[in-house]
Amino acid sequence: MSRTLQLGLGLLLTGLAGYVDALGFVRLGGLYTSFMSGNTTQLAVFGAAAELHRMVLPATLLFAFLFGSVLGSGLAILVPPRWTTPVVLAYESLLILGGLGLGLESPELGLAAFFVAVAMGSQNAVLSQVTGFRAGTTFVTGALFSLGQKIAQALTRTGDPLGWIGDGLVWLSLLLGAYLGAHAYALFALYALIAPAALSGGLALLTALVVLRAGPPAAKVPAP
Repeated sequence: MSRTLQLGLGLLLTGLAGYVDALGFVRLGGLYTSFMSGNTTQLAVFGAAAELHRMVLPATLLFAFLFGSVLGSGLAILVPPRWTTPVVLAYESLLILGGLGLGLESPELGLAAFFVAVAMGSQNAVLSQVTGFRAGTTFVTGALFSLGQKIAQALTRTGDPLGWIGDGLVWLSLLLGAYLGAHAYALFALYALIAPAALSGGLALLTALVVLRAGPPAAKVPAP
């Protein structure tokens, strides 16, 4: 997969994470489906206030994200490296669709949020393949710091004058995704999950076609 395609994929998936995070934030009243730093803080605040019943949901979301990270990383380890992206993205799409179906059937159980958090944990196994680029569901704070750092380098002429653009695009993709997610939830409620499921499924198909067009990996020539 070319570097340009990798970076474009990273930006789209960061936007997808912002989309479902905003959707989850609105639906769950201030909790997240991909921003686990926020959920960890909420868990601690509820614990300090001895509101044990309110600790259940953030703890569940944290577990779901961790569980998804294990599953996604396990898939990335078990499948051939060039198939990691399409396989994990297809798996993510199925998780989101499963969350939508179960959430519509039993909305009071919060199953949609659980499955989406698992999907977001899994998604990081794809984004970890985009080396040297801060594109991720949980790394946007780092991207924002890196943006400021690279702007400072550009202003002082100690770094690439355009080096800040990549980190700026990461932040903007999350912002745009979150805006679209909040707007979609206001219009379609849980059915708004169809969009990220379709996007991850479409990207799985696209990246699978790229792998197939590239052909089998070249055989290693044994050293004489």
